[in-house]
Amino acid sequence: MPIEDYGFLSDTETAALVSRDGSIDWLCMPRFDSGAFFARLLGTEENGYWKISPKGEVIKSSRRYRGDTLILDTEFETIGGCVRLTDCMPLRDDYPDVVRTVVGVRGSVEMEMTLVLRFDYGRLIPWVQRLDDGIIAMAGADAVVVRSDVPLHGEDLSTVARFTVHEGESKAFVLTWYPSHKPPPAAENSVESLRRTEEFWTEWASHARPGTEWRDAVLRSLLVLKGLTYAPTGGIIAAPTTSLPEEIGGTRNWDYRYCWLRDATFTLYSLLGAGYMEEAKAWRSWLLRAVAGSPSQIQTLYGAAGERCPIEYELSYLAGYAGSQPVRVGNAASLQFQLDVYGEVIDVMHQARRLGMKLDPAAWSLERTLVKFVAEHWQEADMGIWEVRGPPRHFTHSKVLAWVAMDRAVQACEKFHLSGDAAEWRRVRDRIHSEICSRAFNSKVGSFVQSFDSDKLDASLLMIPLVGFLPASDPRVQSTIAAIEKNLMHGGFVLRYHTDTDVDGLPSGEGAFLPCSFWFVDCLNLSGRYAQAREMFERLLSLRNDLGLLSEEYDPRTRQLVGNFPQAFSHVALLNSASNLGKHHGPAKDRSTCTPKK
Repeated sequence: MPIEDYGFLSDTETAALVSRDGSIDWLCMPRFDSGAFFARLLGTEENGYWKISPKGEVIKSSRRYRGDTLILDTEFETIGGCVRLTDCMPLRDDYPDVVRTVVGVRGSVEMEMTLVLRFDYGRLIPWVQRLDDGIIAMAGADAVVVRSDVPLHGEDLSTVARFTVHEGESKAFVLTWYPSHKPPPAAENSVESLRRTEEFWTEWASHARPGTEWRDAVLRSLLVLKGLTYAPTGGIIAAPTTSLPEEIGGTRNWDYRYCWLRDATFTLYSLLGAGYMEEAKAWRSWLLRAVAGSPSQIQTLYGAAGERCPIEYELSYLAGYAGSQPVRVGNAASLQFQLDVYGEVIDVMHQARRLGMKLDPAAWSLERTLVKFVAEHWQEADMGIWEVRGPPRHFTHSKVLAWVAMDRAVQACEKFHLSGDAAEWRRVRDRIHSEICSRAFNSKVGSFVQSFDSDKLDASLLMIPLVGFLPASDPRVQSTIAAIEKNLMHGGFVLRYHTDTDVDGLPSGEGAFLPCSFWFVDCLNLSGRYAQAREMFERLLSLRNDLGLLSEEYDPRTRQLVGNFPQAFSHVALLNSASNLGKHHGPAKDRSTCTPKK
């Protein structure tokens, strides 16, 4: 099943992926980063799935989200009639649920349900006990109760049901996870659960301020961000999946079910720009809790509750999506030194101040500590924004974000009258700026380059004007944009860098990382090339699937979405570009700075 054929459900604590043919092929409970018990997405049917569909031939199918919600309606047309499958994940009271309802739209349709539960990422076959209205399945610490309006029975280590739905009839199935040492929870009222879920999402969406002509794309992206939010803490995960490959058959398969600090600035900016102050406050609070402590111990990513990311390991028994191995759990990038992260954290605090969010003294104290760390360590090599697994380098983007850290600290003193050593921070800021301009601009290439004294290009250089390091009108910025357009543009979209170099220590091959193309849109816009920016933005919008969802990357060769799905960073970049195009200027105009032009 192509990645774009999946829909996304969420209860704002975990998520499910539902295929176009009515199969839930990925579901982790109780949290985004818990073990999956439907893992067919990364393996085979034996690794768990839950399919409800017509028994006979489907002549036609269609699907859509119900209004401004994450309730998914899928209609199946058969010779005998038409049925609608409605899938949702109600916001939980105690334990997470999936509610699936089959409604007869026209005629009579014979239906079939197949449920294969395999706990611990598709590995453990559970013990199953029958109930009057369903089953209980448990293995280890996990238990699931499935209740149904139709009789269920066992076949070949799976649970099945066969039933007929007539026009006007409905049949409901409710799956609930709970800890195996607890008694099973009481049955949910499926009709009431669906009503409450629709009411929640509709009410939440009603507060949005899309503010552009691309209202549907913007609102769907905001709903995705809300769906990727871990409600108890306010953390926003990068994606609900692990190991969907950046190239089909490749090895660049990572676990994205965690919260990246790097995403903080643009996420906060997007939420505030759309009118969601409470979500922005919750995200900022999560950020402050996560990074509290010694600056030297800050990680690049954290669990949804702010905990340290687990050690990366591989699930060798899973075949991988379309044979793409390995399948990974955890992310070793959490242990890397990535200098740019400190600039991102300090910038998010700066943006919060600028946009009217009051920070308490403890937050400024933390920020000063981070600034001091950057001032002392900015000259060190790191693993960079792309979290390379090769040797550390003096990545230009990392140095630019170190400059951002010092620049925002200076602005905190000068514009917001906070206490700090503005003179020293200004001195360090100007020194970093001078170093970047002298060592990161290659006159032979006619561009800024990926790392000091190199000749390689990198799409992260597009951030130079977006964070206010240099204006877009600067000849060096213009020549960098031109070099990226000439050398990193593939099939109309921007690659991160050429992976056939030795920079990242990995086998070559990946799609176009979608945020890079949105950054290019912003740079075109800042450069006064508004028509071209708009055309490229529309081209990027066309990559969304029929439900308005984007993955991490797009492969221009196969014309498929690749990488983890749906991807928060892609939707955040979409939101920011839509906002920037609507205002005819880019984010750098909102990030006023006192940059010395050297």
